[in-house]
Amino acid sequence: MQGITVIIHTYNAEKYLVQVLEHLKGFDELLVCDMESNDNTLQICKDHGCRIITFPKGNHNIVEPARDFAIHHAANPWILEVDADEIVTEELRRYLYRLTAQQNCPDGLYIPRKNYFMGRFMHANYPNHILRFFHRDKTTWPPYIHSTPKVNGKVEYIARSHTELAFIHLADESISERLQKIDRYTDNELIRRSHKKYGAFAFAYRPLHRFCKYYFQKGGFRDGIPGLICASFNAYYQIVMLAKDYEQRRNSK
Repeated sequence: MQGITVIIHTYNAEKYLVQVLEHLKGFDELLVCDMESNDNTLQICKDHGCRIITFPKGNHNIVEPARDFAIHHAANPWILEVDADEIVTEELRRYLYRLTAQQNCPDGLYIPRKNYFMGRFMHANYPNHILRFFHRDKTTWPPYIHSTPKVNGKVEYIARSHTELAFIHLADESISERLQKIDRYTDNELIRRSHKKYGAFAFAYRPLHRFCKYYFQKGGFRDGIPGLICASFNAYYQIVMLAKDYEQRRNSK
């Protein structure tokens, strides 16, 4: 068995941090990569025995540029990446240590996550698998928004039926917070999709496709009005991204 470092990226993350850190007892190292917080984040981390490194925030408004930096500062070969609003269950902690003790342990592992909106568990967002457990020396993390770590080796998934092993996502965003995030994320999405070219048809197809996929295929209809709102936000995200892309291309002429 080899040690596991939990990496948490923070910027003014005090809201859920105590709750998150209380659920991380028993891991070999808690490594906090802070982007120059000016609230109580750092004091909370010190109180819980975390090792703290700093990644200058500069003009970064996303966490991805700091992820690769933090991975290679970990003291242990196995990394569990946890956001400052995610709970790790005791069942997941025990599972990861059993896994790393096996000779055929995968080099990366997708973990399911339970998401909430308007106070409801969102069935349509489950299992929301995210690649957050991996071997330090076989992994790099591209520095653009919503990127997935690149693991040079075998990658597996925790089955969706193992709900006890899922992250619990504490964030329950308001409508205003969701709109702000859409604006911020679509700005960065343009960078990632700069090589793409979208025509007028995309304005009809992409939003409709995203709405139908979330609401019907993934079962958003089971989540009542919050599910309908989430499906609409999925469509709206595409409209905003396409509109910004069109604006950018028109202004560059």
